[in-house]
Amino acid sequence: MNESLISPFNITHPTTVQTSLFALATFARFDPTGRYVATARVDGTAAIWDLDTRSAVRVLDGHVKAVSSLDWSRHSRYVLTASKDWNVVVWDLASFCLPAQRRTTLRFDAPVVSASFHPRNSRIILALLSTGEAYLIDQRKAHRARVELCELQEESDDEGAGPSGRTRSAITVARFDPSGKHIFLGTNAGNIIVFSTRSKTMVARHKIAGAGAIKGLEFTKTGRQLVSNSADRTLRQFTVPIYPAATADGVYLEQELEPTHRFNDPINKTAWHSMSYSPDGEWLAGGAADSAQHKIYIWDMSNDGQFASALDGGREPLLHLHWHPSKSSIASTTNQGNILIWHCPHPERWGAFAGGFEELDENVEYEEREDEFDIEDEADMIRRKMKEEEEEVDIDTMPEVSKPRQIQMHGVHVGDEDIVWADDEPDDDLEDWKMRVIMEEDWDM
Repeated sequence: MNESLISPFNITHPTTVQTSLFALATFARFDPTGRYVATARVDGTAAIWDLDTRSAVRVLDGHVKAVSSLDWSRHSRYVLTASKDWNVVVWDLASFCLPAQRRTTLRFDAPVVSASFHPRNSRIILALLSTGEAYLIDQRKAHRARVELCELQEESDDEGAGPSGRTRSAITVARFDPSGKHIFLGTNAGNIIVFSTRSKTMVARHKIAGAGAIKGLEFTKTGRQLVSNSADRTLRQFTVPIYPAATADGVYLEQELEPTHRFNDPINKTAWHSMSYSPDGEWLAGGAADSAQHKIYIWDMSNDGQFASALDGGREPLLHLHWHPSKSSIASTTNQGNILIWHCPHPERWGAFAGGFEELDENVEYEEREDEFDIEDEADMIRRKMKEEEEEVDIDTMPEVSKPRQIQMHGVHVGDEDIVWADDEPDDDLEDWKMRVIMEEDWDM
């Protein structure tokens, strides 16, 4: 049953459009802080929008063909843009250049379908080409390499198979898991292949029965759950197993994954453009590939994946959606280039502002207490201040500074070799960097 009909005050997923941005975008992604949105356009440019001012503050003009994917580094200093012009560009938003400074440009032999940063180090990049090949690029001096991730094949006697066995499947999706320890590749044969990021070796292959080509993969922040989008117009959620360490003899796990939940549109049989988890993993949003309407379906994963509601964004069909990294908000992109920012409005409860505050349905006569507005006697105030000055002040003990809560990643342990490897030669993406804001009149859109 629709949750909004049960308890409208307990809804924690977005329900209405808060604002819209006319960005001429094909898709948009929140940055890790949630303040900015990066947008991509078909003319090869990308823009950074400030949600507080609802204006574009940086323009990234570095491609001659459409931008196919965007990604943020973990502290938002660097932005990665991949394009059909065969290039991947890494931009430094801390630079004072106009236009923004390029930190790196990577050239490939085919149009780039997608590219992403390693979750812990922006010098490690995963790229997927339109030819079905995936590459891991490491730009650190001690680890510099560009390695193609190749699926291991079993020996076969079938005619037409290559020397390594059966014909290799084309890769359709490439994603890091949230910890960065593993790379997940989806293929056109309905398989999910898992590689170790550090060793670049295959550690597992999962067959998804009846799925067809894998079109998309998304993780919860913890990495414990994975949802796939496939050619059979079904979203499947899986529990990610803990993988053994990569071995030198090339042994890998061959296992069929059984989905814990399946999500589809049983009436219209609509396919899905994209999907995204809420920050706590309790909600899953699916963007429908409806040619006539802008539809977003929400499922309650904390309640056994029950359908919660369908959001209607009007007559402009949806192309992409992305959930805010820390609150109940979704950015969805229409086929006209508009970005809809969805939020969850909360009714005002005035009684929560102050202790003893009461909400009244009608006006009542107020009775003032005798001492309610009395000014403190001057002698009493002097005595109180002198008493406070006599108290000893501790100048030796450092106050404890509360640190942000760390999310425990699935299968990650203290001193993990994969994490130590990723943190070697760290990038300059620190929390205290500052972005130069450039107003719209300073550049041409």
